[in-house]
Amino acid sequence: MARIDSFLKLGLAQGCSDVHLSVGVPPMLRMNGDLMPIKFRQLSDTELETYVLEILTNKQREVLESGHDLDFSYVADEGGRFRVNVFRKVTGIGAVFRFIPADVPTLDQLDMPPVLTKFCDYHQGMVLVTGSTGTGKSTTLAAMIDHLNEQRALNIISLEDPIEFVHPSKRAQVIQRELGTHVTSFADGVRSAMREDPDVILVGELRDAETIMMAMTAAETGHLVLGTLHTTGAVKTIDRIIDALPGELREQTKAFLAMSLKAVVTQVLVKTPDGRGRRAVLEILVNNRAISKLIQTDQTHQIPSQLQTGKDQGMQLMDQSLLDAISAKLIDPDDAIRFANDKRKFSRFVTDTDMVPELELSDDRQGGR
Repeated sequence: MARIDSFLKLGLAQGCSDVHLSVGVPPMLRMNGDLMPIKFRQLSDTELETYVLEILTNKQREVLESGHDLDFSYVADEGGRFRVNVFRKVTGIGAVFRFIPADVPTLDQLDMPPVLTKFCDYHQGMVLVTGSTGTGKSTTLAAMIDHLNEQRALNIISLEDPIEFVHPSKRAQVIQRELGTHVTSFADGVRSAMREDPDVILVGELRDAETIMMAMTAAETGHLVLGTLHTTGAVKTIDRIIDALPGELREQTKAFLAMSLKAVVTQVLVKTPDGRGRRAVLEILVNNRAISKLIQTDQTHQIPSQLQTGKDQGMQLMDQSLLDAISAKLIDPDDAIRFANDKRKFSRFVTDTDMVPELELSDDRQGGR
């Protein structure tokens, strides 16, 4: 058994989401969003590098020694699958291990809104799941893929960096390909996938202009494309895609988004009232005629009003979703306010008196606009 497995085993036993290993501090666990050190000595550079090198292949060692970060999947000897990032910093090597459950959660188990199931029924177009790092985007997409796998006889091609949840084929055929192992880039992976008779293509991250363009092409040519972006709202997602592509393609990009973008789901993870878990809270855009027109006429700033009035179509604004979850006592209001756009709406729910000066400052800033 690799020595690093002892830390991973302890982390799993404690129910953490991530294990952080860094030089000069003890190993740390991410527990319900907070970092907590374990009772262990501070790790030295040599010690930690020895631990990490023990689980790397020769090729991975070469990549790390050349100065590049590493992203890969790791299965501990005593069970447990992890997504791993290894990097170098000023004080030496560092690594983060994120736990990947063996069983893919269902949309029902994640308590997702019913409209996400409807998104899986689309036969073409693009559905994006967005949010900051660590907000559960991969888990939501895995649940959507699992739903498709259970319900429809499809050819699903997944491009990931690295592969996280493993999907055994059920009604569908699920082909999972890993960046760096099976394909050289997301863009090349999408290009290859389009020649492999796909029905659904999952793109792990739309991280550059070439990948976005290839994903758009796939969505326009009769495929359902699922993907992620590191954006924190529906409007920011649309603007990010438009701004990511060359200026001469701006009108073409807006036309694509107006016609082929089916939905944008933005999620955050908020602590539950007892502090023992976290719950996904979503902003949801479902593209319709009104939103398409706003995209084409450069009026994306008016989209939030459409989300507010589109509840019957499954749409919801982030602030309203947070307020609804607070009212239902599903989330901690003191944590929820961190994700709110208009924090004034949440001031009456806050119980942490230390936050009051910050809220008053926020009110002053918004009042001066």
